[in-house]
Amino acid sequence: MRLRRLSAGLLIAMGLLALPAMADTPKATPTAKELIAKSKADEWRTPDPNNLLYMQLPQGRVVIELAPDFTPLHAANIRTLVREHYFDGLAIIRVQDNFVTQWGDPNDDDSGDKSKIKPLGNAKRTLPPEYTRSIDPKLPWTPLPDGDVYAPQVGFSEGFPAARDPAGGREWLVHCYGMVGVARDVAPDSGSGSSLYVAIGQAPRQIDRNLAIAGRVLEGMPYLSGLPRGTGPLGFYTQAAQRTPILSVKLAADLPPAQREKLEVLRTDSATFTAIIEAKRNRHDAFYTLPAGKIDICNIDVPVRTEPPANAAH
Repeated sequence: MRLRRLSAGLLIAMGLLALPAMADTPKATPTAKELIAKSKADEWRTPDPNNLLYMQLPQGRVVIELAPDFTPLHAANIRTLVREHYFDGLAIIRVQDNFVTQWGDPNDDDSGDKSKIKPLGNAKRTLPPEYTRSIDPKLPWTPLPDGDVYAPQVGFSEGFPAARDPAGGREWLVHCYGMVGVARDVAPDSGSGSSLYVAIGQAPRQIDRNLAIAGRVLEGMPYLSGLPRGTGPLGFYTQAAQRTPILSVKLAADLPPAQREKLEVLRTDSATFTAIIEAKRNRHDAFYTLPAGKIDICNIDVPVRTEPPANAAH
């Protein structure tokens, strides 16, 4: 009887000793999916159809949102190119592993037939380099609390990853996965938007402020990142048969509403997006036993959904 009483007492004592440790165990952080499920309808925005491009590839549709508040001249020129069907019939000309996928006129390459270059129509051939812009206090800004290697500050503005230099009064979009940039030659004003690229691998932040960023892919990234890699220098295709043809590129505003993608983007100045940032910075669950306590600008995806769920909060 004494041994049984002693064993019971030890068990109780051990349980009491374990209570502080159990109390100190951090609560599991919510996932982005869980936070999105509780988001409110007014935390989502419908992209302006004048800023949405539909690039149709044989594999499927790629949806790109332009960023006219950061690169207005390039956005306008790209709209002109699209409305005059410039991209229709062109191709994806370059896929460099862990870097970019690029599309445009194959004859405009170094090895292309210059006599067959497709005319730009009413679009401009050269544009001022819109690499940065003045900080606009009217634009929404959701900063990240952690440092950055390439900029004094980083955060999100209008759904795009961005950086700021308060001392210099400048801000700019950054090269994260899925961001669409304007290809150019050596001259800073040689990027018209007639050839575009998208980051498909590691974030090439070293080219920030050296090329204009026109927007980002909202839907269809697998069609661009999963293509065969080019075997030529810088990933260019060496044979025409290797290229993926562009069937068409259209502006959503030019299509009947019934033919438009029903996409919504989580507002990056919303409470839910802020909660997602904190959950990712301090993630703790059965798998993540050691939270990082910080996060890189390119490790946060801005959520996109095809349509609001029927039971969305209001």
